[in-house]
Amino acid sequence: MKKRIRYVMILVTLFALVFLTHSCHIESDVNTYLKKVLNNLSQIKSATYSSIVSGSAPGDTLKYVTYSRHTEEYTNPSDTTIGSMLSIVQQSDNHKVSWVYDGTARIFMDWNKKTISIDSFKVERDPFRPVMPPFYNYTKSIIEYAINTKDSIAVELIDLADTMLFRLTVYGKSVEFFGKAYYNDPRYTEPLSKYEIWINKSDNLPYRYKRNLVFNVNWESIEDVVFNHNKIEEFKVVNYIPDGFTLLTRKNQSETIMDLTNKKAPELNLIDSDNNPISLRSFNSKVILIQFTGIGCGFCHLSVPFLKNLPNDYTPDDLDLIAVETWSNDPEVVKRYISNNKINYPYLLSTDEHKKLYQISGVPVFFILDENRIIRKIIRGYSKDSTDKEIRDAINALI
Repeated sequence: MKKRIRYVMILVTLFALVFLTHSCHIESDVNTYLKKVLNNLSQIKSATYSSIVSGSAPGDTLKYVTYSRHTEEYTNPSDTTIGSMLSIVQQSDNHKVSWVYDGTARIFMDWNKKTISIDSFKVERDPFRPVMPPFYNYTKSIIEYAINTKDSIAVELIDLADTMLFRLTVYGKSVEFFGKAYYNDPRYTEPLSKYEIWINKSDNLPYRYKRNLVFNVNWESIEDVVFNHNKIEEFKVVNYIPDGFTLLTRKNQSETIMDLTNKKAPELNLIDSDNNPISLRSFNSKVILIQFTGIGCGFCHLSVPFLKNLPNDYTPDDLDLIAVETWSNDPEVVKRYISNNKINYPYLLSTDEHKKLYQISGVPVFFILDENRIIRKIIRGYSKDSTDKEIRDAINALI
């Protein structure tokens, strides 16, 4: 009996040694392959390509947004923000340049108004410049992180015939990549991040990625790639500025935004995801809270638990709550978002007209209306606890 136990223990030990050796071998292979891909990425000084960009809500496969674009990407080591310069052309908009980043400022073109606005990042709202890196810059940052990080991660490399699929899971942290890794505040998002990169075996370069965070899933696929044809010395912002456009200064921009506080709220005549018409006149409560939101917006998603519980603290005569979706106009996407998050308040589909009437340039935005439907308070953005209190205090003051 003792001999049998000892024999079993030897087998278990041998099995463990084989398993550990195999695991280390697999991880070493992943690391070696990623370094090969990284070396190939480092050879790219410039690239032009077409791409399809899509996004979906967490836990859903339906796209709330999808669009095509053309990108010119340049490696720019002197730029400490993302290490690149780029121009973006929205292909769905007659090949017009949408925005340009030159390492100093980001320039936006409004083709309807024929104006140019410049974000020179003089006012830092975030710990990083919110410039979405171009495709090769972005995938390179993810791979560099996977090779060098000390964070708790899991990596996987899957052979798919002519493609290698690289999967990265980061445990305990929500990580974004803007030239390098940045960590989201753990108070505002779940501590888990997942990234996938599809790599073509023919040249060992990425051609698709998927980013999966708790509040948003998005992916980009590229094609028609041309490498190192353009030279960075030829990249000049002035070459992208159309004739006849007017520069919109900060003063001009502020003049176009009207303060709606203490003004009558514009009427809302909208529909929900079941095509039911709803307007402000449909509600008789003393206070109405309107949130302009967006599926895929992290801070909007963070506010959902608070909004779901808020009506429990008030009577129906005191408070009504309405959400107005601004990022997706697909009723099926909205229905599934409502269902997946068990949203228990009216969730309406917006129009460009209503976004303009309420001066919506970003979300979330909260409007608190009194019984005469005068806007008594406007709160832009969301920070858990502090915004919750600010909203409650404003409501209580009007009841």
